[in-house]
Amino acid sequence: MSVSSASLFLQPYFRQCPSLSPSGLSFFCPLSSFHISVAWGPTTATNKPAAAVTCCVSSSQQFESHVSVVNGNIDNRISERDEIRLGLPSKGRMAADTLDLLKDCQLSVKQVNPRQYVAQIPQLSNLEVWFQRPKDIVRKLLSGDLDLGIVGLDTVSEFGQGNEDLIIVHDALDYGDCRLSLAIPKYGIFENINSLRELVQMPQWTAEKPLRVATGFSYLGPKFMKDNGLKHVVFSTADGALEAAPAVRITHLLKFYCFVKLATNSLTDIHFMMGIADAILDLVSSGTTLRENNLKEIEGGVVLESQAVLVASRKSLIRRKGVLDATHEILERLEAHLRASGQFTVTANMRGNSAEEVAERILSQTSFSGLQGPTVSPVFCKRDGKVTADYYAIVICVPKKALYKSVQQLRAIGGSGVLISPLTYIFDEETPRWRELLSNLGL
Repeated sequence: MSVSSASLFLQPYFRQCPSLSPSGLSFFCPLSSFHISVAWGPTTATNKPAAAVTCCVSSSQQFESHVSVVNGNIDNRISERDEIRLGLPSKGRMAADTLDLLKDCQLSVKQVNPRQYVAQIPQLSNLEVWFQRPKDIVRKLLSGDLDLGIVGLDTVSEFGQGNEDLIIVHDALDYGDCRLSLAIPKYGIFENINSLRELVQMPQWTAEKPLRVATGFSYLGPKFMKDNGLKHVVFSTADGALEAAPAVRITHLLKFYCFVKLATNSLTDIHFMMGIADAILDLVSSGTTLRENNLKEIEGGVVLESQAVLVASRKSLIRRKGVLDATHEILERLEAHLRASGQFTVTANMRGNSAEEVAERILSQTSFSGLQGPTVSPVFCKRDGKVTADYYAIVICVPKKALYKSVQQLRAIGGSGVLISPLTYIFDEETPRWRELLSNLGL
């Protein structure tokens, strides 16, 4: 099919991309937010077209300023863009928790169509949200397609591979908690192995018979083993259900043998179930799945502790206009909300001769330190035609776990009319993470 006939056949979804030659096509999908442009170069001696020229552009750019890739190289003449791009997980628990966190920070994400992969945050002008797979968020940060992203630290570490262009702006968003950990069977030769050191020293591992580890972390896994001195090890790449990979016990094999024999009258596939791996390296939350599959974690076997983080491209922060300011606002909102999480304002009235005397009584209680200290102010009332201050109002900030104890202590020192309300935000004079970021950037 020729270019012209293909264009006519698929109208109205094709249009001309301005960066292409007249023989180029631009495909626009109305259910998504992307345009993909393709053109064929001169025909070679083998009657095959030369390498294609393609470009992929967000619908918000309206073909005005998009990235063009020519034979794998970015065309710098039109690679500049004005909008700031934030990558968010597209599905799963991480995606839902991320949207909830942003909503709590008054940064609700607005999607015109839930099927679209591009959205907006009205409070942040000129910012475009891209919904992507977590690993693609990291890759697009490195390629320059994204400026900011929220993903798990494990994903940043695995797919970022220590690249200095990735900067962790906020390292503790307080969800997505897990750990990347090594697990081995509880039985057989591993029954008395309880630490990484013992595993490394096992005489069974040789060049001819190395330790076999199933993992989806092909960068962090080998790096961890090398750093811990385990030379004879091989990795098999696997995603999901890794708990089934280690060798099963003989009783389980016999049951499986009978099942397969009766069901299929063939034992061909049973060999794939016997000793696929000796250990697994995978993400662990509670450890329940490991225990249910007769696996155990070992001392020293944790590769990293992970949770959701805000990550940015160093180049974007320094070079792209508006990215640093947007990052500052997002960081401040996140910090203010997370710091206020689980904190309560406690207000009470207390009799006293002076604010100093009341403050001294309050500070005698260890749980009343507050953020910088208690606020004490006079409560004025009119008595016998005169305005007096027989009471003082105290305001303190108390964590949830110490709330009831604080109320009891307030009553013990004369407090009454105790009011309690949850805190939504706590804004510092300047967030420490912002100072760290500026220092990291050399600003």
